[in-house]
Amino acid sequence: MGKPVVVTDATFSDEVLKSPHPVLVDFWATWCGPCRAIAPMVEEIASEYEGRVKVCKLDVDTEQKTAEAYGIRSIPTLLIFKEGKVATQVVGAVPKPHLIEKIESVL
Repeated sequence: MGKPVVVTDATFSDEVLKSPHPVLVDFWATWCGPCRAIAPMVEEIASEYEGRVKVCKLDVDTEQKTAEAYGIRSIPTLLIFKEGKVATQVVGAVPKPHLIEKIESVL
């Protein structure tokens, strides 16, 4: 089963920017209620899209450099990268069909 990969400032480039597959990155924090609310959905997507989309999680409290580099101002923010660039983004806790639509648009 696919599981989200925890990325750090140090591993972000290798795990996300150099990935041959599109990558969904969940920018979150432990204290964020909406982040916890969408966590099960993010895990489901990691499993459902295994082999087609890589799913990563980045804690904005511990990995501030990357969050700052991508202008993350509110969480949860989900960025979808394709070929090392941000292809689309979703800010806030959104329903799963909305997130699926964004993922499908980059596949």
